This record gives sequence, C-alpha cells and structure tokens, in this order.
Amino acid sequence: MSDITLLQLILANLALIAGACLQGVAGYGIGTLSAPLMFLISPAFLPGVMIINAVVLTVLMLVRNHQSLSFRPVRYAIVGNVVGTALAAVTLAFLTAQGFELAFGVLILLAVGMSVMGLKPSLSARNSMLAGGASGYMGTITAVGGPPIALIYQNETGPLVRANLSAFFLFASCASIVALAPAGYIGKDELKLVLMTCPGVFIGFWLSGHLVNRLPFHALRPIILSVAAIAGVAAVVRGVLTY
Repeated sequence: MSDITLLQLILANLALIAGACLQGVAGYGIGTLSAPLMFLISPAFLPGVMIINAVVLTVLMLVRNHQSLSFRPVRYAIVGNVVGTALAAVTLAFLTAQGFELAFGVLILLAVGMSVMGLKPSLSARNSMLAGGASGYMGTITAVGGPPIALIYQNETGPLVRANLSAFFLFASCASIVALAPAGYIGKDELKLVLMTCPGVFIGFWLSGHLVNRLPFHALRPIILSVAAIAGVAAVVRGVLTY
C-alpha cells in the first residue's frame, strides 16, 4: 500500500473511468481494458482491487438495466463459473508472485487470442457452461473474464446483453472474491485501494449513460485488444526475468 504513489492512483482511476464507460456501453470491457492498464501501473491493483471495483460497476449496471434481465440463459454460465473459479483458487494457492505475473500474462494473451479468432459459438446451454467456466478461471486470476462469455453474446445487442452480462459478472466477481480472500489476495491494503480507485468506476458509469448510443465500440476494439496484448507481453517478460 505504501508503495502506491499519488500518480499511480490517478492513473488507476483514469483506467477505471475508461473501462467502466466501455462496459456501460457494450456490456463488458472493464476487465479487458482496465485490468491490463492497472497491471502496468502496479501489480498491486490485481486481481483483488480490480475485481471489487468490477462488483461495484455490475451492481450499478444491473440497477440501470434490470428490466431487460433474462436469467434463464445466464444460469448455465453461472454453473460453469463455479467450476472455473474453484480451479482458479487451487491454481492461486500454488502461485508465487513471479508465477502470478507469468500466469497473468499468458491468460491475458489467451483472452486477446479468443477475441480476434473470429469464433462465433451459439448461445446454447453447453456453450454457456464452457464460457462460464473459462471466464471464472481467467477472471479470478487476472480480473479479465469478459472475452469467453462475450463470445457467446457477440450476436446479441442492446439492454438485454448489458443486463445479462451484468448479472453473470456480478456473480462471477463475488465468487472470485470468495476464492481470492483465503488465498491472501484481498486484505486491508486492497480494500483501502478500492476506496481510492472506485471514484473512477462511478465517473465512467455516469459517462456511459451519455455515450451509450454514441461510442463506436467496434472501432475501439483493436485499440483495447492492443493494450491488453502489450500488458500480457509485459507481464510474461517481467515474470520470466524475475523468476
């Protein structure tokens, strides 16, 4: 906590403003955009601080889009998420700090790869469970659980997507917190950092309400994935050099 400077806190809030605004518009994005940026600012923000901020955002989004929520398609993804989160908890129990950086980098690059491969799975019960499991595993370790679940919702648009993804991410983030706390990734220092960075979430969410029909998400997608890829490579390099 004492290693975090004022400049890092300002940059972290800016990263969260961008990610929260993006997710408020598209239904996902705070993990894909903000988490890699916050890792580059300081690994101390990952995964606990980022995931708790994601909980705050998903609650705000559910309140905004609750009338469009359809829980039936989400329940299968939640079942898969439980399994993925449990596997992630086991993984984290054996990871050193250097091992975490390597795992973070590899999984970030995997998420980017899934996003650019052009896969178009249908929104079925089986695919929902598989996507939920992958999202739970990746999200718990890296706070980037969006790409797997976004793949099966890529042909859907509007409030339904934002509501359903918010419901899934709320459960997934809370499950990740339950897995992370015993592993030592969430403590007093992380909670203090949440209090100092959550203003970025509120500002980004407020902005998204004004940009929901104006922000060109598809045009921004290459930039978002490039940022994530750079962070993934940086994490792998740092993990290898310090291993």
